[in-house]
Amino acid sequence: AEHPLGRGRSARFKRAAMASFEEDASLVVSVSAEAYEKRPVVDGSMTFVNGVKKAYAGEITAITSPILGPEGSRSEIGTEAHMTAAEAMEAVDAAYAAYGRGQGEWPTMALGDRIAAVEKYLLELLKVRDEIIATLQWEICKNVSDATKEFDRTMDFVRDVIAFLRTSGAPAVSSPSFENWTTIGGVTGKVRRGPIGVCLMVAPFNYPLNEMYAMMMSALLMGNTIVLKLPTIGGLAHVLTADALAASFPPGVVNFITGSGRETLPAAMASGKIDMIGYIGGKRGCDALVKAHPEPHRLKVFSQLEGNNFAVVLPSADLDNAVKQVISGTTSYNGQRCTAIKLVVVHASVADAFVDKYCDALAKLSVGLPFDGAAITPLPDAHKPDYLQELVQDAVAKGAKVVAGGSKNATLVRPTALYPVGPDARAFNEEQFGPVIPIAVFDSLDFVLDQLAASWNGQQLAVFAEGPDPDAAKLVDMTQAILGRININTAPSRGPDAFPFSARRSSAMGTMSVTHSIESFSIETIVAFKHTDANKAVADYIDSATNFFKDP
Repeated sequence: AEHPLGRGRSARFKRAAMASFEEDASLVVSVSAEAYEKRPVVDGSMTFVNGVKKAYAGEITAITSPILGPEGSRSEIGTEAHMTAAEAMEAVDAAYAAYGRGQGEWPTMALGDRIAAVEKYLLELLKVRDEIIATLQWEICKNVSDATKEFDRTMDFVRDVIAFLRTSGAPAVSSPSFENWTTIGGVTGKVRRGPIGVCLMVAPFNYPLNEMYAMMMSALLMGNTIVLKLPTIGGLAHVLTADALAASFPPGVVNFITGSGRETLPAAMASGKIDMIGYIGGKRGCDALVKAHPEPHRLKVFSQLEGNNFAVVLPSADLDNAVKQVISGTTSYNGQRCTAIKLVVVHASVADAFVDKYCDALAKLSVGLPFDGAAITPLPDAHKPDYLQELVQDAVAKGAKVVAGGSKNATLVRPTALYPVGPDARAFNEEQFGPVIPIAVFDSLDFVLDQLAASWNGQQLAVFAEGPDPDAAKLVDMTQAILGRININTAPSRGPDAFPFSARRSSAMGTMSVTHSIESFSIETIVAFKHTDANKAVADYIDSATNFFKDP
């Protein structure tokens, strides 16, 4: 039966309900013996604590690629130390000692000297650029363009942060900044920004370098020390950075935790030695870690969590442009982005036409291995196709049809579109984080507004309309207080990195950008005095003699 919100008039929509993904041997998921022999193999059977790489004698986890070898099994591309909770605490203790309750070498170092250390690190990192890019392709199946872009964009972001610090200074992120001595009501003060303390950084699998470094490098520049939890999937890129970190930073400034987050991180938080958490991932995991802290009132949280971003196609929309942008928004890196479009909502008057064009565009996407420049590549998580299949089966049981895709080979899933999907379907409400695209239909804008208001999502919205469309204006007015970004005829994204990337509700805490990252991982400290000549003389000396006031 047709879903009451759907129309489904064309032949495309008469496809039979799908019980499960069809196995499609034509989808290429394996490499030749020659390519297999050239795969990267990263030895992560070590710990990196207190600036030292040390061979690990405990349990070692084999890291495998979703790209199959010539014999049809997942390719082993590295190893990772499965640290215990006690071993993870050694990383926390090292960061805690390096911070020295705010009096350690790193937090008291002049900003210019910290900048020099980070710049040295960037140069060291360039030595392993090609290895990191190759590892991103094999471990998380980013095509060569996306893997290269991740590395290069990360370097550009850090350079932009440094350039801002050099030209404007950290206080300039706030207005008024009081970066110069300012007298108000007989009191003179001058502001600089200082560190929060020991930061636990939890890295994601999908952008293991870029998303993490957008947090971590700004945190380091501001004088924080770091405990970095490497993702089990996507962690090998970080293993490759250990030598560069050791060569660039004092001992204990950056430390790794590897293995199971559920086994290692609760103890780290319960120790009370963590002052801030930078978390990228699911909201439940973030909540659990925050609750594990013995003094959550002093724990600063920066998080980028889940997104269930709607694309709303209004009757006035240019359907060709809408399809182009929605294709990008739903399928870029297989839809494995928090900024991806997770639900397409189309007005009934143009729904069938949009779906026809969209499915035609989906069919043109290349599906295969990352080395061939494929747009759709294997999913890193071996269990992800099972979850996506559950969403498809649920939607079909509730009236939707599979109008594109519906097949897979191993973890390579052909982009699968569902139409029409109603609000009772799991795919309407859950973040699928993969190449399954639910498409819903609306007759009244009130339906869309009600669903947006009821959603847990607080990240982004894409509105497709042409000309002076009152519904487009209403969507902006009615969502500006629940979302962080509203896109007009454009797919959601984080960039450009100079723009604020924010969200509300269960999608984020904190704002990311070149300047906001400085603000997020630091706090204002003001030196002030009642304005007398004697006090000014002391202040002038302090201004010239301290690392705190020494500008880069």
